[in-house]
Amino acid sequence: MRKKVYYRYNSQTENYERVFPSRSSRIWSVLWQLLIAVLVGIGSFFVLDGFIEMPKDKALKSENVRLISELQILRSRMDDVQAVLTDLAERDNNFYRVMLQTNPISQAHRYAGIERTKLSSVTDNELVSMLNAKMAMLEREIVVQSRSFDELRDLAKKSSDRLSHIPAIQPISGNNLKKMASGYGRRTDPIYGTVKMHEGMDFACDTGTPVYATGDGTIKSAKWHSGYGNVIEIDHGFGYTTRYAHMSKFQVSTAQKVKRGDLIGYSGNTGKSTGPHLHYEVRLRGVPQNPVNYYFYDLSPEEYDAMIAQSENTGNAMD
Repeated sequence: MRKKVYYRYNSQTENYERVFPSRSSRIWSVLWQLLIAVLVGIGSFFVLDGFIEMPKDKALKSENVRLISELQILRSRMDDVQAVLTDLAERDNNFYRVMLQTNPISQAHRYAGIERTKLSSVTDNELVSMLNAKMAMLEREIVVQSRSFDELRDLAKKSSDRLSHIPAIQPISGNNLKKMASGYGRRTDPIYGTVKMHEGMDFACDTGTPVYATGDGTIKSAKWHSGYGNVIEIDHGFGYTTRYAHMSKFQVSTAQKVKRGDLIGYSGNTGKSTGPHLHYEVRLRGVPQNPVNYYFYDLSPEEYDAMIAQSENTGNAMD
């Protein structure tokens, strides 16, 4: 670029004379140009950095996204494991330990020294430390649950007679079932149309289907009962009784001893009933229990889960 030349008119000589800038002016001009060049360079850097991504930066960002994704997957899997352990703890306290008549494990003991936190509520920055805490909690729960099962195993060995008396199979063979007609819980009465507590399970089957004792015990009664129709009640000892209602025929009599799996009679449609079926109840110290928890001898885990789902989804009782 050609350098600019400045002139000034001299009135005394009546001529234009060339003007030369002072030393300080030249210095300030150079500094000003350098400052503009620096500012333009910095601005260009930030503009280009926003639009042009370097290969190294791109690789780091991709790796960061992948790690966050893997941590989130791990978090989800650990929450799933936590849900399974929670379910095991509930079964341990509310079924297995009730069955063996031993004290449940307290929450304070089961989670001693561990703060239970939902991982879904934390940020990514806190995720690693929270996953470590979650792992420590899972390890603690697994140890406690493992020791609990060891204790229950020892109790079971000492209580083989008790276990043989506890209801543990379906009263009707799965091959003879048409469907699960109604499960335990609040159900609509088929005759009166009101919602009430259904204290057992209804198995839809043909009249004359064999009915079996679900545990060792003594026939407490085998007679007609209003509403139940022909009903058999078995005293299994250890606080357990079972009822088999709406039967067409008895195969046992009062005070008779029976073993688990013995034929006790045949299903029917007697009493307050809307169709051939068997109404089955399990009671512990007179309190109705959900019978679905007492089929652990003759159902696979898959069949057990299917029965639970079916019993919860049936809304109308047959009696």
